[in-house]
Amino acid sequence: MSGPSHEKDTPIEDRRQLVEYLESGCKPREAWRIGTEHEKFGFRLDDLRPLPWEGERGIEAVLRGLTRFAWEPVEENGKLIALIRPDGASVTLEPAGQLELSGAMLETIHQTCREVTQHLKEVKAVGDELGVGFLGMGFQPKWSREDMPWMPKGRYKIMREYMPKVGKLGLDMMTRTCTVQVNLDFSSEADMVKKFRVSLALQPVATALFADSPFSEGRPNGYLSYRSHIWTDTDPDRTGMLDFVFEDGFGFERYADYILDVPMYFAYRDGTYVDCAGLSFRDFLAGRLAPLPGERPTLRDWSDHLTTAFPEVRLKKYLEMRGADGGPWNRLCALPAFWTGLLYDDQALDAAWDLVRDFSLEERHALRDGVPKYALKLPFRRHTVRELALEALKISGQGLKRRARINANGADEAVFLEPLIEFALANETPAERKLALFHGPWNGSVDPVFREFAY
Repeated sequence: MSGPSHEKDTPIEDRRQLVEYLESGCKPREAWRIGTEHEKFGFRLDDLRPLPWEGERGIEAVLRGLTRFAWEPVEENGKLIALIRPDGASVTLEPAGQLELSGAMLETIHQTCREVTQHLKEVKAVGDELGVGFLGMGFQPKWSREDMPWMPKGRYKIMREYMPKVGKLGLDMMTRTCTVQVNLDFSSEADMVKKFRVSLALQPVATALFADSPFSEGRPNGYLSYRSHIWTDTDPDRTGMLDFVFEDGFGFERYADYILDVPMYFAYRDGTYVDCAGLSFRDFLAGRLAPLPGERPTLRDWSDHLTTAFPEVRLKKYLEMRGADGGPWNRLCALPAFWTGLLYDDQALDAAWDLVRDFSLEERHALRDGVPKYALKLPFRRHTVRELALEALKISGQGLKRRARINANGADEAVFLEPLIEFALANETPAERKLALFHGPWNGSVDPVFREFAY
């Protein structure tokens, strides 16, 4: 989850500014970049328990250790809660200390993968010294909600108190999930709309391919992507498939209207998060926000508020693909490759749109609702999601080959799709493979996952 926005405190004097803020993300093709984010669970090597913030083996000690690698510390109320670098990359903490790399905006997947590799090497170097490890999965496989620590960040305190009022699983989303996502650019409103529609319709395919959260509290939970299921009972006001994206006339203005109707969490003032949970940003625009009487928002407030909606695809000054479970190194490279191949090549984007353009609202929802449990084996039309995934992977691979971004070994970016192609051909997700280990060599224990799948 994001920290405070770095947007300027420009007063909002006209509603049009909200739309123009989104529209300002339009970039020429040569300026398009790829921004990859991923989260991971920290744990103590001796007892597998999650890392608290404080202590010799806490997450704060991990952050301190990472500063040797040219990261600059960021504090909130005197407590270290993030790291930043001049290239725009950051390391931040999710509510229960999940460690997140928000990477720099890069030109190729080769660069992205080098960035991820370097980060994981840095984290492992520090972790080995402290006796801690890190695991990439979609859901915490062993520990209960009560076992999870809370990080000393103001926005998380506000969300922690609000979440149980609007859904049953919001606290699990905050404390026990990890994801990998990619942020991609658009050139115009029409380009944004087409990319939004394609990525929203195919987000369940990404969920299926990356499904890796089959355990809860040491036992199978009945899902292949329990992380994805969690979002169905988190907060209906700020999650979901956004049916209006497929309606005639959708654009920046319609999305701004949607965000205006998402209840607020907070406003950030003088280094403090002011609790505005459940209140209306429209009232804020009118100067009627009770916690800040007479105050009107700035573009910084708008930028912050945009981060508090959690749909399957999210629009800010770029599009965020949010459907995938966290995972190991090669899938952290595969996710940005999948979406870059689909969205950054015109022929691929056209082909992807042809693939999904006739999906009905009911079919889109059936995909979204079914893949958390059945993943690639979910029936769809006359086949299953597997066949849809194979076609999407084919289109993506062709798009990446046409991009022709070659590394020093002469390989293009399509090489990063290989793990996903293997899952789809085998019709077996990472979650199903872990379940087979659980029922076989692991003898009904999830503990081996921390050893065999740690970074």
